[in-house]
Amino acid sequence: MQTIEIRDQFYINGEPFKIISGAIHYFRVVPEYWRDRLEKLKAMGCNTVETYIPWNLHEPQQGHFCFEGMLDIKRFVYEAQKLGLYVILRPSPYICAEWEFGGLPAWLLKEDSMRVRTSCNSFLDCVKQYYDRLMPEIVPLQVTHGGPVILMQIENEYGYFGDDINYLKKLQKLYIDHGITVPLVTSDGPELSNMQCGTLEDVLAAANYGSKTEEKFKIVKEVIKDKPFFCMEFWVGWFDHWGNGGHMTGNLQENVRELDEILKRGNVNIYMFHGGTNFGFMNGANYYNELSPDVTSYDYDAVLTENGEITEKYKQFQKVIGKYVDLPEVTFSTKIKKKAYGTLKVKEKTSLFESLDELSEEIQTTFPIGMEKCGQNYGYILYESNLECQKFVNRIQLLGANDRANLFLDDEPVAIMYDKELLQEAEIKTEHCHDKISILLENMGRVNFGYKMNMQRKGINQGVLINGRLHSNWKQYPLPLDNLDKLTFTKGFKEGTPGFYKFIFDVDDVGDTFLDFTGWGKGCAFVNGFNIGRFWEIGPQKRLYIPGPLLKRGENTIILFETEGKVSDSITLEATPDLGTNRK
Repeated sequence: MQTIEIRDQFYINGEPFKIISGAIHYFRVVPEYWRDRLEKLKAMGCNTVETYIPWNLHEPQQGHFCFEGMLDIKRFVYEAQKLGLYVILRPSPYICAEWEFGGLPAWLLKEDSMRVRTSCNSFLDCVKQYYDRLMPEIVPLQVTHGGPVILMQIENEYGYFGDDINYLKKLQKLYIDHGITVPLVTSDGPELSNMQCGTLEDVLAAANYGSKTEEKFKIVKEVIKDKPFFCMEFWVGWFDHWGNGGHMTGNLQENVRELDEILKRGNVNIYMFHGGTNFGFMNGANYYNELSPDVTSYDYDAVLTENGEITEKYKQFQKVIGKYVDLPEVTFSTKIKKKAYGTLKVKEKTSLFESLDELSEEIQTTFPIGMEKCGQNYGYILYESNLECQKFVNRIQLLGANDRANLFLDDEPVAIMYDKELLQEAEIKTEHCHDKISILLENMGRVNFGYKMNMQRKGINQGVLINGRLHSNWKQYPLPLDNLDKLTFTKGFKEGTPGFYKFIFDVDDVGDTFLDFTGWGKGCAFVNGFNIGRFWEIGPQKRLYIPGPLLKRGENTIILFETEGKVSDSITLEATPDLGTNRK
């Protein structure tokens, strides 16, 4: 058993302790590579690893929990402990992290009156039920119970979101009531207004920022007084969103200088040490003037690349850290190869419309209902309706729809509507009558930051106007695409419509590889049934990372789902990534 105290400094077992930490999100890295990333963290000189805990993955459906595989938080923490690392856990209900809905589970949005990140009883009741299951997993991991966890965070950047201090106090009580005995922290942007709204008097306030340490230090000290200065997130890079014009990179010289300035004054957690990947549909989004969904890669221009390679930033940071601690000798125990498996030709293909009965069960309603009301969280949802009174269509408007819609008449594409276009009426250029309308809605990733978090219901939530009239009698087909093993590829194919494309290849020597999707429009990719994420021709990301552990010796299968009808007859598996041209 150990003790952790916060006085003028951090103290472990009564001895002063400078936290030099790096962020690794276990849920963005395949478990086979956890040790490799942690060994590299230790070798750089860090004594601590930090990670968020995403509620939406651990409770994917209300009352159903998962702590296995990539979600085995205990295994990750104990792996760190074996290497002599301490751990900071951030199990706040909301994590931001450029993660889908900031880590909040989408099923919260089934309730119309739900108000997330507030002292709203319905929200806090759900948090308590989650903590009733989560806390028994992590309580034994605390240093006070023999584990390596020294701090836990009760909320994340709340000062940017609201000022419901009662909410923060209730979260604090939940932690204590569930047996958390290590010190609690909050973290906010280091502006006085943020810290006043996001902190509690008896909880250490940490800061999140990427530059101007001297200035930020003065602001934070006004709040924390004689408590230790802790930069909980020292941003050393940034994230990419689709269509942003290039891969975001930081200023290395500035990063190095700021790290030294922080360590002179106190403690640091480097965000990100290793970013990893937004596998599946787990990328988040921002919304300021327009919707900005994040790409699949969470490389972040971090200290390690998305696929775990040491960078020049790593070497420079190691030199700075070496001024403050003795650098340990670490042998990297995981052998990782990069492989090019060449060009793969399409083996089989089938259209979505022909395969609906294999992937989904229809839900009939008078008016269209949203994704969450259908019991669906992520992916796509297809709306279909017969045209009886209005067979000639020249105008369509979707009401309360998010995020991107592909419109079809008699299975022929007629329009694509995205973001603000969904607020407008689409003019349809057609010269003949039709019998059926189909609308494929894609959840591009729920907003993970700011007040729009309470406006994240996906699909069509209010209705469809055809020629200015409210159209009724709809079928909904939820398409989370978590059941592609049911696809037979025998139901037919129609060019120019959403479809599935299968590739098969043999592997003798397993290694990391990168799927180049040049020539393909928009969609997502599955490797041996595992959703490796989204692709989109607009970039900046041009290749999707496939960790070696997702492959197997012998036959492997890749399935692409493409929505635009823009396809090639092949894909290529390369040995190097391509995140797009670097952009400061």
